[in-house]
Amino acid sequence: MDINWLAVIVAALSTLVVGFIWYNPKVFGTVWMKETGMTEEKAKGANMFKIFGMAILFAFFISFILQFMVIHQFGPMGMVGGPDFFDSAKPSFAAFMADYGSAYRTFKHGALHGFMAGLFFALPVIGTNALFERRSAKYILINGGYWIVCCTIIGGIVCAWPVAK
Repeated sequence: MDINWLAVIVAALSTLVVGFIWYNPKVFGTVWMKETGMTEEKAKGANMFKIFGMAILFAFFISFILQFMVIHQFGPMGMVGGPDFFDSAKPSFAAFMADYGSAYRTFKHGALHGFMAGLFFALPVIGTNALFERRSAKYILINGGYWIVCCTIIGGIVCAWPVAK
């Protein structure tokens, strides 16, 4: 099983789509600006190429690592040492992969594990930083909620989209 780089890239880019909706003034944007102290003037003076470029890079990192959490077949492959060792693995490995090689490779399954990663990893990281920064509960819920939704979508995309042969 190879990494589907196209799925990783599309999953990373999905965070921009979610962000455009999530941080829209008609959704959470106005509250987020108030909670962060962001103003229209500050926003206009920003280097948007740098901000969006780094945001895509970070989302790519998240999409890349999340696939190992949502695609369970990476576990058995790691147990034999990776693709270089498939030929020397015991016959039970080949039998296992023949039986379960595509098990739980659905959007729904990936979304479930992505949701759990967002809820139990991203939210606590954001929340911990926010507590030390003396940010509000609204700030934590807005930003944490964004990453819960993003991880859910990322997990679904990378899990359901098989590598083209």
